[in-house]
Amino acid sequence: MKLSDYIIDFLVNEGVTHIFELTGGAITHILDSASRREDIQCVSVHHEQAGAFAAEGYARMNSNLGVAMATSGPGALNMVTGIGSCYFDSVPCLFITGQVNTYEYKFDKPIRQLGFQETDIVNIVKPISKYAELIIDADKIRYCLEKAVFIARNGRPGPVLLDIPMNVQRAQIEPKKLASFFDSNEYKSFQVQNDWSDTEIDQVIDQVIESITQAERPLILAGGGIRTAQATQEVNEFIEKTNIPVVTSLMGLDVIAHDNPCFYGMIGSYGNRYSNLTMANCDLLLILGSRLDTRQTGARIDTFARVAKKIHVDIDPTELNSKISVNQAVRCDIKQFLKKINIKLDSIDKPKISEWYGVIQTYKSNYNDHSNCIETNNIDPNLFIEKLSSLTTEGDIICLDVGQNQMWAAQSFAIKKNQRMLTSGGMGAMGFSLPASIGALKASPGNNAIVLTGDGGIQINIQELETIKNLNLSTKIFTLNNRCLGMITQFQELYFEGRLQSSVIGYSCPDFTKLADAYGIPAFTLTTLNDADALIKKVLSMNGPVLVDVQLEQKTVVNPKLEFNRPIEDMLPLLDRDELKRIMLIDLLDE
Repeated sequence: MKLSDYIIDFLVNEGVTHIFELTGGAITHILDSASRREDIQCVSVHHEQAGAFAAEGYARMNSNLGVAMATSGPGALNMVTGIGSCYFDSVPCLFITGQVNTYEYKFDKPIRQLGFQETDIVNIVKPISKYAELIIDADKIRYCLEKAVFIARNGRPGPVLLDIPMNVQRAQIEPKKLASFFDSNEYKSFQVQNDWSDTEIDQVIDQVIESITQAERPLILAGGGIRTAQATQEVNEFIEKTNIPVVTSLMGLDVIAHDNPCFYGMIGSYGNRYSNLTMANCDLLLILGSRLDTRQTGARIDTFARVAKKIHVDIDPTELNSKISVNQAVRCDIKQFLKKINIKLDSIDKPKISEWYGVIQTYKSNYNDHSNCIETNNIDPNLFIEKLSSLTTEGDIICLDVGQNQMWAAQSFAIKKNQRMLTSGGMGAMGFSLPASIGALKASPGNNAIVLTGDGGIQINIQELETIKNLNLSTKIFTLNNRCLGMITQFQELYFEGRLQSSVIGYSCPDFTKLADAYGIPAFTLTTLNDADALIKKVLSMNGPVLVDVQLEQKTVVNPKLEFNRPIEDMLPLLDRDELKRIMLIDLLDE
């Protein structure tokens, strides 16, 4: 059997239905093998970074393995940003790169390059992947594929890469004689174990339940690890059984429907003010699958939930007590933890926290910075997002880019039941949303993908408009266009005395409606909120891709925002000091 045929057989048996790729000489054997199959489809994109993001979107939507392929040299290097995105956001993806023939590869020779487009992609991506290997022995293909997929999915998921030379791709192998990774001692060494036995886990859960019953102001921080562990059903059951209010990280926004009465927004540097006030004043914080980066905690990490007893549950031991010291660190798969604790909660009364709900509901009523916005001739992005979210339907996939558009959506898009929100969290890569929607829709056909991007972000992978048009995907693109790199201008106004180098000075963008027309995509311009409802309804009902250029003022900003070196509850625009002191249940910090 030809080795490239074996690779495709293997992927099909793993449930992979789509390969996201940009062809090149060094990968043609594998793509040719895929082309002769009915049970797997090649999705040809126009930039390898886009292929990597599409594979990530695919994997995140169906909780299966995403697969992207590229040729050697520039093709492989163009996928690096996407590989890093999967690594930081814990997404299981297999990246396969073609490589020059082994007899053209330099190996240990002290030269820069021997073969055309030869590049040592394995050592380049090792710091941002769970496993990467150059396969030079055709008889190792089964072992390496099994190992790669197991590592990608096992424990805390992430990306893996196999670099396969052309002469290995075209080699003849005997599948029945190939060694299996699962028969090896190496496989046994990879088994992820919790830090405790089942008996000890039960004891830990008893301690957590005791902390919940004793708390007066408990709070759940739901992170992206809940989605990674496929534990949304379990966490919603836990919330129902305890009635504990919930805030989320950016990556955890879609683990709970936002009409759930326990949901109280997103925390962090660009979070909802009422959410951060809730976080600051809780006396028990149960952290589920969140790595607590400084975008969540603020720079003054010693002030984060400073009076709360903190319990942190995560499968990755390196994240526990890494950035924030906690009272109880629980190394455990979130899904298994929640299953066990939910069983025990059947015999426990819900905590009596009506007074706490009264406090945080007051926060939400009085300090929801966008609830009292007044419609004017200029489009307020948060109001626009609220309108858009109200008109979407269950099953819609919300794909966010990076920048102001991402934060406006995180603050104001009300997630409905069975909706997903995909964004680049740890990598924070502009250009993510458009290609991610391609993979998401291939994993979940029949739904709309709502792409929210900025005039800067869409230009990073704008060539994928052609892919979306060619595939006739139901992608509804809303470009929040303030004709600048707005997140950077806001930063420059705050810290650089308004010197707008490269965010306004030197920056430019095209007429997106004309550009969409060139790709054969219907496009509209929105200049006032008065026309928003009618246009959004029209766009969401149309077949195929559509683009809407949403015109904003250039100086439109994201508020509230946490200024550097302030505690999480003290966001810009600053509240009056007496008012902040009055509403806080704990002591204010010194300025």
